[in-house]
Amino acid sequence: MEEKTSLSSFGLFALWFGAAVSMAEIFTGGLLAPLGFSEGLKAILLGHLIGGLILILGGYIGAKSHLPAIMSTRISFGRYGSYLFSLLNVLQLIGWTAVMIISGGRAANELGINLFEFDSINTWAIAIGVLIALWIWLGKVGFQKLNLIAVSLLFVLTLVLCGVVFQEGRILHVKPTGEMSFGSALELSIIMPLSWLPLISDYTRFAKSKKGGLIGSFMGYLIGSSLMYAIGLAIALYAKDASLGTMMMALHLGFVALGIVLLSTITTTFLDAYSAGVTFTNIFPQINERKIAFVLAVVGLLVALFTPIEQYENFLYAIGSVFGPLFAIVLSDYFIFKKEQIEPTLALHVGSLIVWAIGVALYYQFITLDLPLGSTLPTMLATSILFIISKKAISSWTFKSN
Repeated sequence: MEEKTSLSSFGLFALWFGAAVSMAEIFTGGLLAPLGFSEGLKAILLGHLIGGLILILGGYIGAKSHLPAIMSTRISFGRYGSYLFSLLNVLQLIGWTAVMIISGGRAANELGINLFEFDSINTWAIAIGVLIALWIWLGKVGFQKLNLIAVSLLFVLTLVLCGVVFQEGRILHVKPTGEMSFGSALELSIIMPLSWLPLISDYTRFAKSKKGGLIGSFMGYLIGSSLMYAIGLAIALYAKDASLGTMMMALHLGFVALGIVLLSTITTTFLDAYSAGVTFTNIFPQINERKIAFVLAVVGLLVALFTPIEQYENFLYAIGSVFGPLFAIVLSDYFIFKKEQIEPTLALHVGSLIVWAIGVALYYQFITLDLPLGSTLPTMLATSILFIISKKAISSWTFKSN
């Protein structure tokens, strides 16, 4: 996306709606099934509202400063601090790329067995990986055109999916089983929008209109992700199984379900792989971001093919633990202390790094408490308060460079 074209409000709406329409969102929504439909839906809507508002605060920095998301961490942590978070973000995004490719491959394979009597998860995963790499190679202009077509098709397919799922009225009256707390469900709903915090400015920095771009991004993701979570919840209650393939086969949609799996996996995973490239250029600015994104997409495919990807919930919690406290500090610095510019001589802010590390530890402590508001929101609030209180004392805990 190194071309200097702009993204319209509708273009950003379509981009983030497409990002939200993914197998990961449907699967995570299915994990909320023990809450029943009514309570599960409350957790989905409240969690996405909270997470979406925090997400758009991060997007505001990109829209105003035109900085990629990870580069904006230099404001609070300095150049070497941003390198650390760049590496963590690249690892997260390669992980997401691999998770999306293999989960899409598994779901497509289960459907493929029924439709074609063809059984090969790796073949589907490779096909998805190749299409994602091609998507990246087309660049920003080609991507915008194809993304609008893909998202339009996804929207139609999603309406069909909704029609099938919600016609089964009994799922609307399923009661909680007591196996999951509301706070845990809320946490799983907040984490998903927050997982995009290290990425959102990569796209809002190209917005033609700052206000329109932020509203388009917020509404696109809020509507798309909430809908996918609700569909995942409904399918899990309908199929009595949170397995993606089982859920999709239970709907008897055939090629429509396969289309949803393939299109949603490609549009979402493109953003993961491309932003991994953007993040990489924070450390090595001389590298072409599209070419490195292409390489990282291939790496994600190889990880998907040769690494067992399990413990999905723990992966989400790891994202919350790292990036929740990180952006609590960046947002506090930017909006409360009005530190809006990168200080060229700031090599590393040790004080900010210490506060971040304390925030990570707090996150895992809050998980054990199973709070009604989940773990991410209390962690971000506590980290922000600690940073505000200690700001003056730690202001000199820095390393400078020429």
